[in-house]
Amino acid sequence: MADITKYAPINGGTLISDFKIHFSIFRTKTPVVIAFLFIFTAFTIFLAFTPPSSPIFTQVFTVTNTTTSDDSYRSHFSSIFVYFFPPNSSSPQPQNCTKNEVKTHQDQTQIDRKDEVLKANQSEIVVAMSPESSSSKAMNSSAGSNLKKKQSKGIDDLRKSLLNCDFFDGNWVRDDSYPLYKPNSCSLIDEQFNCFFNGRPDSGYYKLKWKPKGCTLPGLNGSHMLEMLRGKRLVFVGDSLNRNMWESLICILRNSAKDKKKVYEASGKQQFRSEISYSFVFQDYKFTVEFFVTPFLVQEWEVSDKNGTKKETLRLDLITKFADQYKDADIMVFNTGHWWTHDKTSKGKDYYQEGSHVYDELNVEEAFRKAMTTWGRWIDAKVNPKKSLVFFRGYSASHFSGGQWNSGGQCDNETEPITNDAYLSQYPSKMALLEQVLRGMKTRVTYMNVTKMTDYRKDGHPSTYRKHHSFDLMIQDCSHWCLPGVPDIWNEILYAELLVKHHRSK
Repeated sequence: MADITKYAPINGGTLISDFKIHFSIFRTKTPVVIAFLFIFTAFTIFLAFTPPSSPIFTQVFTVTNTTTSDDSYRSHFSSIFVYFFPPNSSSPQPQNCTKNEVKTHQDQTQIDRKDEVLKANQSEIVVAMSPESSSSKAMNSSAGSNLKKKQSKGIDDLRKSLLNCDFFDGNWVRDDSYPLYKPNSCSLIDEQFNCFFNGRPDSGYYKLKWKPKGCTLPGLNGSHMLEMLRGKRLVFVGDSLNRNMWESLICILRNSAKDKKKVYEASGKQQFRSEISYSFVFQDYKFTVEFFVTPFLVQEWEVSDKNGTKKETLRLDLITKFADQYKDADIMVFNTGHWWTHDKTSKGKDYYQEGSHVYDELNVEEAFRKAMTTWGRWIDAKVNPKKSLVFFRGYSASHFSGGQWNSGGQCDNETEPITNDAYLSQYPSKMALLEQVLRGMKTRVTYMNVTKMTDYRKDGHPSTYRKHHSFDLMIQDCSHWCLPGVPDIWNEILYAELLVKHHRSK
């Protein structure tokens, strides 16, 4: 029979007598039991009358933070203790806690309270968290502001790095992130320039980017350029090589426009080779990109000879008659060059005119100098340099082999650029004359000297791919450029120039 049954009172008994009996049982076992009961009773009294925030309690139960296992143990012990003895918000912080530990304790309490509110009433979360939500919004706003400042600083740093850089001294490198728009994705490109659509099989001609030696040319950010041009007029004036550049820029910007349906030619034109001028409207951005056809920049004319027969002349002393239509444009990009190499202009017989005088014969370079002087004087007299930026894009190299454009010249087998400078042509003497004129002008004109950079690119011309699936090998185009292709890089440089000028204006 068990001891507890053996010593139980048979005839009943009082509580005191029962306690005495039970105590006597333990006393008969061993003094150790008595000692244990005494310690346990004392410890229970200590817990009951000592507050958790007491320094004594903290010193007894604080565990030194030495290892990960100790941290885990302390965390579990704290959780258990808080469950039985909830902390009083008015209690002082333990004296031996660091500032970080105090802050962590406060943060955890706030989080616990938010959780309680969320569980009790879901709709109260906005109210309960409003102070932190406002703080978060302020932090997000501050972060957004800092991001904008960093981006602005990045653009400013980029501008500064471009200030003293010669954009036109460099080389071509392959970059598979090019072109700036997908081949055959821009329906505005003339058939003459749309080599991909016309069946050209290789792709290297639109996978090359220009790398100046003294800086890194920024990629043309179409979205940013759209904003730079907001509310402005950008006008290209010149020959079909400037039409090449004009179409390129329209395709680049249109590709970045949010609503492409709001990019259109003002008069609804779909072909861009037969009219005197064209204007593309970017409606959402309130600007236009225009092109005025004038191959010489001075006025083509007609006079009657002694027999009354009319003949064509070139007025070296008159600017083109529609120049007043673009004199107030915000940005102007001029060019001329290729038409000065044709038979009539290069021979110079009975063609050049000043006033009523027609020269029997005049050297083409002298005629070119006179024409550029007339153009420069018009710029100085009519263009407001405080409002308008003026660019002159230089001569773009041709690569006819075995003849000229009208005598069987070819370039259809070229698929790689020139890499050895020894094979480049001499700098055109007419461009040296142009530079002299530019230096003598009052108005600052930015000269885009693309001659050398284009001379490398014997691979970039339409050649036989100037028409859709053309097999006419006798008439090849080795003057203009495929699109996408080389003119896209001219526009990247134009974009870089605008960044620099914006930085200087600040």
